[in-house]
Amino acid sequence: MRKIFMAIAVLAGLTFAGLPLQCLAQSVDVGIKDYKYDPSELKVKVGTVVKWVNLEKRTSHSILFAGPGGFESDRIFPGESWQRLFDRPGTYVYTCGPHPEMKGRIEVTE
Repeated sequence: MRKIFMAIAVLAGLTFAGLPLQCLAQSVDVGIKDYKYDPSELKVKVGTVVKWVNLEKRTSHSILFAGPGGFESDRIFPGESWQRLFDRPGTYVYTCGPHPEMKGRIEVTE
């Protein structure tokens, strides 16, 4: 029981010390190559950070979440990445802003 309280105190200390909770989250990479997301569909747990990495040689992309509360990432140029923490369950469908034929889907479960 004491170990549990110590672990909670350490985690609380990290949070209050200004370190983001993403340091503690699971991370999954999605590659962007040949105008496709790879993998194009993911199933992850709440608290997972998904990082999109542009593996193209010349083309920039973005991650566009449509619908209520939707938003678009900044452009991701070759060799760059962008990430998002998924902190709520649900299905998140996305495309590439400049290339709407690129499609992806993330299912977030508890």
